[in-house]
Amino acid sequence: MFFKRHRYSNLITPFSYIIDLLVINLFPYVIELNLFEPILFHVYISICWIILSVKNEFYEIHRYSKVLIIFRKSFTQFVFFFLILYAFIGFFKQPRMSRLDLGQYFLLVTVTISALKFANYILLMTYRQRIKGNLRNVVVIGKNKKTDQLIKVFQERSEFGYNFLKQFSPKALGFEMERCFSFIIDNKVDEVYCSTSELKNEEITQFVNFADNNLITLKFIPDNKNIFAKKLKFEYYDYIPVLSLRDIPLHNPINAFAKRSFDIIFSLIVIIGLLSWLTPILALIITLESKGPVFFRQTRNGIDNREFYCYKFRSMAPNSNADAIMATKNDMRITKVGKFIRKTSIDELPQFYNVLFGTMSVVGPRPHMVKQTSQFSEKIDKYMVRHFVKPGITGLAQVRGYRGEIEQPSDIQNRTKFDVFYIENWSLFLDIKIIAQTVINAIQGESKAY
Repeated sequence: MFFKRHRYSNLITPFSYIIDLLVINLFPYVIELNLFEPILFHVYISICWIILSVKNEFYEIHRYSKVLIIFRKSFTQFVFFFLILYAFIGFFKQPRMSRLDLGQYFLLVTVTISALKFANYILLMTYRQRIKGNLRNVVVIGKNKKTDQLIKVFQERSEFGYNFLKQFSPKALGFEMERCFSFIIDNKVDEVYCSTSELKNEEITQFVNFADNNLITLKFIPDNKNIFAKKLKFEYYDYIPVLSLRDIPLHNPINAFAKRSFDIIFSLIVIIGLLSWLTPILALIITLESKGPVFFRQTRNGIDNREFYCYKFRSMAPNSNADAIMATKNDMRITKVGKFIRKTSIDELPQFYNVLFGTMSVVGPRPHMVKQTSQFSEKIDKYMVRHFVKPGITGLAQVRGYRGEIEQPSDIQNRTKFDVFYIENWSLFLDIKIIAQTVINAIQGESKAY
């Protein structure tokens, strides 16, 4: 099975957000703005900065982005920031605040944040170019003018951080799709770039399915052919146009930061407000009914197919088949208290510790046992797409009735379809909606909760 290397570059954008917010909130005391209502000012300026940054895509800077793009985004950001800043005086009547001091504050913030942004951009470019860090292994499919230009960009623009490994030509004698796939897996390729002019429709479909099932980013070098009916993401590498087939919202650092922040806050509320007093009570009841540990720990597959320990309250008598056989209806291994906590989903609550520690999310595709992942990845198309994001305590598939025991192939097929839909259409509102539906289902009871 293909294992994707861990990436830390997604932390750069949230970290930049935090630094910039600190700058705009601390510098009023450097200039001494004489804030009449400091809390109001900090809330106002922080919310406006975040909204403006999202609308302007201020932090959407990629490894292939040009310096001119940073200049344009910075100019737009600070023009509107200037208007927002002076609007504060008009909206909230600040008699003691000097407009001259406010102008000095604006210039200081502009220079500082711009300097930090360009320094970060230059440092990352230098890091990739000289130290050869933060690299992406890439393969190009096709042999024509466009692909040769793209390869030249990969080789000459080392600051982009692309490690070009090999070029395959579908038109060349002896080309075999399976050999190409094997090379990609064996060499831990991160991204595959396909020229659509050299691939047949069925070959494109094969590449799409292969990339989905092996957690590989697939992009296209376009021509005049109509590739797919779905909306594609259009980007430029230097002056070479590239199309991305799947745009996953949670791969956006801002979305990922928002979801992680929500996970931390929500998990702390549950751990402090519920588990702090419920755990000792359940520990006593579970221990009195059957000998064994209070918590059940099982290895499962998470984001990028990495294995992690998933925790539950123990609902079965200790047995050797726990990691191989799923619970079934009227399963003799389930204890009396186990039936209750499984029916009400209380057994899943310790997974909020997984959420807090970062191996799971509150909402996402449910993680499966390692044995199941190995089986389903070979039989179910696009099953591995589920591992592009963190697994969840609950998910869209679960609230739509596909939870618990997998009795027939359609169960896992439909579960995978809902999971892929969730990954491609994520929003914080969707997470909240799924959580609310999960609570309602737990209260009402579910037929497959056993």
